[in-house]
Amino acid sequence: MNNRILVTGGAGYIGSHACKALQTAGYEPVVFDNLIYGHPWAVKWGPLIRGDLADPQQIEAALDEVKPAAVMHFAAYAYVGESVTNPAKYYRNNVVGSLNLLDAMRNRSIESLVFSSTCASYGIPRVTPIDESHPQNPINPYGRSKLMIEQAMADYSAAYGLRCVALRYFNAAGADPEAEIGEDHSPETHLIPLVLMAAAGIRDSITVFGRDYDTDDGTCVRDYVHVSDLAQAHVLALQALDQGAESAVYNLGNGTGFSVQQVIDACQRVTGRPIKVVDGPRRAGDPPRLVGDASKIINDLGWSPRYADLDTIVETAWNWTRHHFK
Repeated sequence: MNNRILVTGGAGYIGSHACKALQTAGYEPVVFDNLIYGHPWAVKWGPLIRGDLADPQQIEAALDEVKPAAVMHFAAYAYVGESVTNPAKYYRNNVVGSLNLLDAMRNRSIESLVFSSTCASYGIPRVTPIDESHPQNPINPYGRSKLMIEQAMADYSAAYGLRCVALRYFNAAGADPEAEIGEDHSPETHLIPLVLMAAAGIRDSITVFGRDYDTDDGTCVRDYVHVSDLAQAHVLALQALDQGAESAVYNLGNGTGFSVQQVIDACQRVTGRPIKVVDGPRRAGDPPRLVGDASKIINDLGWSPRYADLDTIVETAWNWTRHHFK
């Protein structure tokens, strides 16, 4: 049985956790990454092929070398603000690169793909929690680029027999419980690592953007899902495709929202350290509440978040922060 899986973007935050989950489940992950945002130290569970999806010949050569049973596709630029100021970069990388991958797979009769999508494809929520039937109306080029590939996958599935599972993440958070890998972005934009960097003295403070939202404490509410739980969902999706499942779309969240202030409070509890907080103005486009309904993947694939408690998520991230940013 062929157990090799090509993992594009496997040197990144979520992709590297997926590689660990793949190896644990008996697969051999092979990472394809240009290392612009990924890290060589995060590639621990299989070989690394350095390459870029922008070059069709590079992804074709990788597929010919690896001959994978399936592909997990994480490679994408993911800074929302940058996507607004430089949309060309996002459409060229996220859309054109993904189409290069789909065409290379089609030409080699590789029919199974698990795709890293995003809740940003929904845009401003009309109702919460958001389920998969919620209209998709992204408000930034990053979200639009992911939606475009979801639509392309659906068309490729209908026309060419490609079977794809798109996983729409809410807020990935935390780190590998063994602290072998974790979050290290440059620049860092995610709340939990920013707060923990303030606790560790790497940053002076953390800014809260708005305290006048229609939420219990006035700060924005988001759905944080542990990165290892995300990784496990990718393995379950792959196993479903192995068993002949048809194309599908699933949300990945823990169904519970935590406010910015609750995250700061949890970080103070876990670290036992004071955290300087600075109040700032609202950011344009920030909805008060963004929480996902993941009951579909729970019911269909038996996914169950193992690290749903906020303090547990923060504790794994804190262990990683202390280990990595010495």
